[in-house]
This record gives sequence, structure tokens and C-alpha cells, in this order.
Amino acid sequence: MLMHGIEEAYKVLDGKNLTYDEALALADEVHGADLLDLISLANKVREKFAPQITPCSILNAKSGLCAQNCRFCAQSGFHHTGIENYDLLPLETVLADAGVAAHNRVRAFGYVTSGRGYSDPADPEFVRMLEAFDAIAEAYPELKLCVSIGILSESCAKALSEHHVWRYNMNLQTSPARYGELVATTHTIEEKIATIRYLQKYHVTICCGGIIGLGESWRDRIDMAFALREIDPEGIPLNVLLPIAGTPLEKQPILEPCDVAKTFALFRLIHPSRMIKFAAGRETVMKDFQGLLMLSGLNSMITGGYLTTRGRSVEDDKAFIGHLEKF
Repeated sequence: MLMHGIEEAYKVLDGKNLTYDEALALADEVHGADLLDLISLANKVREKFAPQITPCSILNAKSGLCAQNCRFCAQSGFHHTGIENYDLLPLETVLADAGVAAHNRVRAFGYVTSGRGYSDPADPEFVRMLEAFDAIAEAYPELKLCVSIGILSESCAKALSEHHVWRYNMNLQTSPARYGELVATTHTIEEKIATIRYLQKYHVTICCGGIIGLGESWRDRIDMAFALREIDPEGIPLNVLLPIAGTPLEKQPILEPCDVAKTFALFRLIHPSRMIKFAAGRETVMKDFQGLLMLSGLNSMITGGYLTTRGRSVEDDKAFIGHLEKF
């Protein structure tokens, strides 16, 4: 019966959509050796609809002291995690980091700040960011600029579209119905979705995904995947929780690699042609299973480090991609 379910999922290769009930059945029932069949199918779907593996890099342009209470986040001012706190980085530092990305031929450069977001395009800090985006575009026109600076008003979203922002990251994080329980209560999922719609109105592409390992169920993961179908982002980053001391999730059990692989494979079947990015957790949580997980349907990765944790070097990841492309 289970193999029949996986065989039915092969319809995705023919351009047909996996239904919610089919995805949930696979999530509930695929275990053990059958998981390799699911991973194999996800990789075939990636090869057909999204074959190119694309790395990106991110800059933590403003760190810590955030007034939001996201339960997993080291940068929340509600938690005591011992990370480095600093205000918005000066332009010369931002340009230097963008230059490293350009030199390493990493074409997507992410500019990320802590904080709730911006409602007034005349806010001095927001204006400094716009100036930085203009400077990056002038100095390194080969870079595609991806920005993640929180919840926005429509006027701020419009301003980003006028200052070289190619893509915006705003993650759902989990099932929208459980956002307040699993993630944060200082803002709402509706505010985040409104931000996405503003940006889409002004033709900024969207990177929207989430984090697994918060204590969510398989149904929650499938709910998030299908909520993303409604949003229709160009990119879907998936993070794996690394429990951080000082956060409410510091004692949360780390996910098994097999469950991470199944999640990624299901997201590929639900989103055949989208960029699905392995973000945080690749090195720190998955360790020896990185290669297997990259073969479960993913076609992008963050290289060179994350917001508050280290990653692998760009050179190591270039070699890693080369090996993956031979499978």
C-alpha cells in the first residue's frame, strides 16, 4: 500500500500536482528503506524541473536586541544567548562583504537585519539601507540583492523595489494556524503575509519558507508547504532548528536526519520547480548526512555562514556542489 502511494506520487514528474491528502499520507507512512524511494523521486523531480544548484551568501547587517520574541532566535531581546549585538553596519563594511561574494561568484547576496521592520520610508535607518542597496548595485552589478529586514508598510515595500532589491525573504516559519504558539506573539502571521503581498505588487520576487524542529507535527509541515503554494514564492528556504542556549527551545530535541530528508523531499514534490534552499542546520545539525539531504530535492544552499552561526567555506561548498552534480 505504501509503495503504491509513492508510485502515485510519480505523477509529479508528469506535471501533475500532489494533493494535500497525498502529501500527508506520505509524511505519515514513509519510514525506513521506503524513505530512499521517496528521496529518489524528489531528486528526479529536481533534475527535471529545477536542475541548477545555486549557492547564496548572507550578511548579518544588524545583530541582536530585537524586540520580537521568536522562540528559536538568538537575536531576540527576550532571550539571553550571549551573541554579539551591533547597530547597522557602515557602508564600507557592507560593500566589502558584497565584494567577497562577487569575488567568489556567489550571485545572490543577502542583506539581513534584526528587528520588527519598517513602516516609514523616511526612517533614517531605512534610508541608510536604501543607500547601501544603491551602492552595492553600482559596485557589483553582477550580484542579485536579497533583503530581509522584517515587516514592511506598502510604502517601504515600494521603496525597496525602486532601489535594486531583487528578492525579499519573509518566512512563514511553520503552519500559519500555529504561528503564535510555535514562533512568536509580538507580531502576527497576517502582518508577514501582508508584507509579502506588498512586495509582490511591486514585482519584488519572494523567498519564503520556514524552520523545522520547533515541536511541530507532520501535519504542520504539510500545512506550511501548502500555505506556500498560495503565496507562490520563487524561493523556499528551509532551516533545521539548532537549539540555542538561552532561548525557550534550548532543550528541544534535534531532528533525526531521516525526518529532515523526508521533509525536504515532500517540499520538492509539492513545489517541483521552485528553488528550495537548505539554510541553517546543514553543517551543525546534519553533519555526515549533508550529501544525502542535498539529494532529497534541494537546489540551493547558504554558503559561508549564517546570521549568528558559522557555516562551511565557499571553497568547500563549491567542491561539494561539483560532487553533487555528478549524481
